Amino acid sequence: MTKTRFYGNPLPGYEDSSKELRGRLIVIEGTDGVGRSTQIALLREWLEANGYAVATTGMKRSLLAGEGIKAAMTGNDLDNTTMFLFYATDFADRLERDIMPALRAGFVVLTDRYIYSIIARAQARGVNRDWIRNLLSFAIVPDLVLYLAADVQHLLPRLLTSRGFDYWESGKDFLKDEDYYDAYVEYQTRLLGEFDAISQEFDMRRIEARRSIHEIFGDLRQEILEALSGMKPIASPSFEETTS
Repeated sequence: MTKTRFYGNPLPGYEDSSKELRGRLIVIEGTDGVGRSTQIALLREWLEANGYAVATTGMKRSLLAGEGIKAAMTGNDLDNTTMFLFYATDFADRLERDIMPALRAGFVVLTDRYIYSIIARAQARGVNRDWIRNLLSFAIVPDLVLYLAADVQHLLPRLLTSRGFDYWESGKDFLKDEDYYDAYVEYQTRLLGEFDAISQEFDMRRIEARRSIHEIFGDLRQEILEALSGMKPIASPSFEETTS
């Protein structure tokens, strides 16, 4: 078990910091196109094969705000503060309804991004740094944060061979005068700069994402094995049987 720690003011009902959670909270961070979803799917399969109960979550998936964010993004007309508050609401709802109950029940919770993506995106758009952190201070401190890091030149080929340029991922909401290519490069450069800075601030484990899926997966597994030290799986197969 691990003690419940928050970055600031705790969620209601968790004022007693001595409370312990049976599960583990593991965050996979990084910008779009870096391979988070692929790795989370592989990690879930691996963990479940080794007897662990696993829950997954991610941005824009809350019952309270998830669909609202998606609908709002189709209009391309929200200001930076409103969009940030939308994401903060989505996170707060998932933390209370999904993440905390799963951790109390002894699940390994794999989350596709956390408050760090919200912070990086808001700061890249000029939202006040201290205000962002104060508003998100109710977030629980994860057991492990894994940052999949890549550069813009590595991300571009993936983008161009998949879905193409996206309005929000190209920063067109505030880089209105640039074409999509230039806006994407500028915004992602800013965003990666924010990620690099907060990765040190929040003690993220940096994983080089400019490699094969198998190589990245291997590094993630090693980090997660350490984070799960002392946590017994529900079933009993050993990790050695399924790590090859």
